[in-house]
Amino acid sequence: MDTKNIGFNSKLIHSGGVEDALGSAVTPIYQTSTFSFKSADHGARCFSGEEDGYIYTRLGNPTIDDLENTLAELENGYGAVATSSGMAAVNTVYMALLGSGDHMISHNSVYGPSRSIMEKLYPKFGVESTYVDCTHIENIEKAIRPNTKLLYLETPANPTIGITDIAAASTIAHKHNILVCVDNTFCSPYIQKPLDLGADIVLHSMTKFINGHADIVAGAVISKTKEIHAQMSYVMKNMGFNMDPHQAWLTRRGLKTLAIRIDKAQANARKIAAFLEAHPKIEWVRYPGLKSHPQYALALKQMSGPGAMMSFEVKGGLEAGKKVMDNVQLALLAVSLGGIETLIQHPASMTHSKLSKEEKDEAGISDGLVRLSVGIEDAEDIIADLEHALSFV
Repeated sequence: MDTKNIGFNSKLIHSGGVEDALGSAVTPIYQTSTFSFKSADHGARCFSGEEDGYIYTRLGNPTIDDLENTLAELENGYGAVATSSGMAAVNTVYMALLGSGDHMISHNSVYGPSRSIMEKLYPKFGVESTYVDCTHIENIEKAIRPNTKLLYLETPANPTIGITDIAAASTIAHKHNILVCVDNTFCSPYIQKPLDLGADIVLHSMTKFINGHADIVAGAVISKTKEIHAQMSYVMKNMGFNMDPHQAWLTRRGLKTLAIRIDKAQANARKIAAFLEAHPKIEWVRYPGLKSHPQYALALKQMSGPGAMMSFEVKGGLEAGKKVMDNVQLALLAVSLGGIETLIQHPASMTHSKLSKEEKDEAGISDGLVRLSVGIEDAEDIIADLEHALSFV
């Protein structure tokens, strides 16, 4: 079936392109490490690329192919590689595109491990990096050096929910022959399609919205061109960043309900953001669906919806933020995001507690900042839970 011209929900269900010989309605779990050849010549043709065929699961597997083909179609890319974790996806991009003497630009509040490995591990390979507030496009151009090879964006940013203009950033980068990678984890292809906006690569932690059920860890890299895809595929296969078939099957199953999950979570998030913005104990709310968001107009332009992620500032700083964490009952006090359950966390006392005050200030992470990943529970129950927790502040 040609799925290129059907709707998004239909693509979620029917894309993939892997047919089971027995007619299974769902692509089976090909839980095998290796595949047998019909003959020595058949094996030789598979290894040489003269004939399509499966050799070894690290190099390719029908269950994983089903997921990769679907992701590429949803993001309007040439091809995708699925990885064992989101950080495996990040390292696939870094290792494929950066070498000794190269330089990368990224957002100053990008996901912590994406920044820490670049600053602590990659310098020993001779790679340099600069972190700026990419929501102000002029900062990107100022940071470009003659050896800049990659612009690595995350929009909306984690945990500040700052939004970067992908089209404008891509125009600047391509003027200097710099490739653009966008971490699209917070949105998913249902809300934002970076390749259509000018990016060259899209990255996901599929642990989050893509899978949506908090029961796997996985990543993906989707490339716009055949050439870039070949670079990503080579690194993924030879560094052993591949997924397990059962992991891929669970991710593909979760992906089928992506749109209806986000629709519900997004509807909840709109109500919760309005409640928080009107609450006397909240200093501010950063949610792309609120007109008070600094990049509200840009969000309307490049995103098809505001999503289910927000941050807000509790009056009273660090201790006030901790009190909210200690008194939620419905929301889970946990890291990660994008699941069916509402998750809440306090970066200053949890994920970013080891940063200095200067580093937190640079990234826009204040002491009272709380990050909320809105789930698909009843909105009234989430609001009541937050009201209860805020009563202790």
